[in-house]
Amino acid sequence: MKELLITLAKALVDHPDQVSVNQIEGEKSVILELRVAQEDMGKVIGKQGRIARAIRTLVKAAAAHEGKRVVVEIIH
Repeated sequence: MKELLITLAKALVDHPDQVSVNQIEGEKSVILELRVAQEDMGKVIGKQGRIARAIRTLVKAAAAHEGKRVVVEIIH
C-alpha cells in the first residue's frame, strides 16, 4: 500500500524527490501520511478533492485485498 501511494503521488507532482510516506501501523488499521512539496498540494488534492478521493479509493482497495483498513492523510 505504501509503495502504491508513493508511485501514484510521484506520477502527479512536479517535485517527485520531495514525496514521502510515513506508515503508522495499528492492529487492524494503517495510517499513511503522504507528504509533498507545498507547490504540489493542489495537484495531489485536485479540484474539489477529486484526485485525493481517487487516491484514497485505490489505496483502500489494495488494503481490502490484504484485509486491513487504511487511512490516507495528505500533509504539506
